[in-house]
Parts: sequence; structure tokens; C-alpha cells
Amino acid sequence: MRKISSAIIPLSLLCAGTAFAAGDPAAGQASFKVCQACHAIGPGAVNKVGPVLNGVVGRAAGSAEGFNYSAAMKSSGLTWDEATLTKYLTSPRDVVKGNKMAFAGLKKPEDVANVIAYLNSFNADGSKK
Repeated sequence: MRKISSAIIPLSLLCAGTAFAAGDPAAGQASFKVCQACHAIGPGAVNKVGPVLNGVVGRAAGSAEGFNYSAAMKSSGLTWDEATLTKYLTSPRDVVKGNKMAFAGLKKPEDVANVIAYLNSFNADGSKK
């Protein structure tokens, strides 16, 4: 029985990770509304309190041109891949201690997955993929 239990737990985590990867960009656009006070995305987006998020998926943290990042973000060494974004969007202050982002994080895993899918639907120039 112990062998079966230890195999099921990692398998369930793998399946949960797959579900995150299957976020819905349309639902993510709705969830992104809480982000819009500080961030812009899409054609003509400009830096606000937070940086433009065009092309953020796959980009090095602290590297959007023209934005004044905290020292913590610039030196974080992070790349905004799906796994890092999942952790960060859930609890920004825990992932990059000392960053400027005051947002506490998204609490629902489906909102996180959907926002990532939405962010991933934009190229660096703001056009849709």
C-alpha cells in the first residue's frame, strides 16, 4: 500500500501542473483586470506603476526596457517561465523579497493559470500570438 501511495502523490502533482499549463486566455483576460491598475499589455502598452507585460513569458525578470525596477527584482536571476510565474503570481513578496509590487497575489490556482495563458498570448511588441 505504501508504494502505491507514494506513486499517486507525485502523479497527482504532475496532473495539477498539466492543468495549470492548460489555462484559458479569455478567462485570464478577465482575471487580469486586477493587474491593470499597475500593468499594461497589448498594442500601445506603456509602463505604469508596474512594467509593461508584453512578451513577459520567457523574459528575464527586471529587464523590461524603460522601467525602474527594485534592486531585488533586477538581481533575482529569475526568468518568467510558467513555473516561476505560478509561484510569483500566487505570492509575489515570497518569491522576490524586497520587490516593489504591493499586490498580495492571486489565490485561486485557475486564476493564476488563466492569467499566465493570457500573458503568454502576447508577443513582445504587444501583438497577439
